[in-house]
Amino acid sequence: MRDVLVIQNSRSGGPGRLGDWLEEAGLRLDVVHAYAGDPVPHRLTHDAMVMLGGGYLPGDDHRAPWLAPARKLMADALSREVPLFGVCLGGQMLAEVAGGEVTADTGAPENGSLPVTIRPEAAGDPLFHGLPPVVPAVEHHVDAVTALPPGAVWLAQTERCPYQAFRVGGRAWGVQFHPEVLPDRIREWRADGFDPDEVYARAVADEPVSTPVWRQVTLRFAALV
Repeated sequence: MRDVLVIQNSRSGGPGRLGDWLEEAGLRLDVVHAYAGDPVPHRLTHDAMVMLGGGYLPGDDHRAPWLAPARKLMADALSREVPLFGVCLGGQMLAEVAGGEVTADTGAPENGSLPVTIRPEAAGDPLFHGLPPVVPAVEHHVDAVTALPPGAVWLAQTERCPYQAFRVGGRAWGVQFHPEVLPDRIREWRADGFDPDEVYARAVADEPVSTPVWRQVTLRFAALV
């Protein structure tokens, strides 16, 4: 059985249904609760890596000292083409490790289920090919990728945050949104300027459309592993 290293950066920010789908595909998850003090491995010996979200910038080592060894693992995965998937903070970290830029409190914040536009470049991507032109996805961020790494393939965008999904090389993906989150999780979030009931209701309405798409993307990633 293939092993996937999952780095969890906050108590509530677990792998959720993303983990369920990976296990459904026959993969075994090794979840490191880094926020709680679990040590991040010094070397990547797993068959794939997933870096989850959290309320940090990729270089916030003073607040989250485990981010430094996680960046080294991500760089190792890139150099050896080990399948890699970064969610929110994880996507931002991938961008930064690969030579892109991440900026704090940039543009307009996104919160709740929003329409994500799949770009034409996704037609040739192993994970994002053949998706509907617009897919709802759950967002919760104020920081964002502001420059893609050199040579990265830009896969998806929103009006407020252009770099919603991208690929680096042939086996590393970063997304700004949260494919692992179901609507109930949104009730735990609070963001200035957003009505929590409205945000939750929209996510509930969008969930039947979004779930099959992000499950398909996850299973395609699992197939690469």
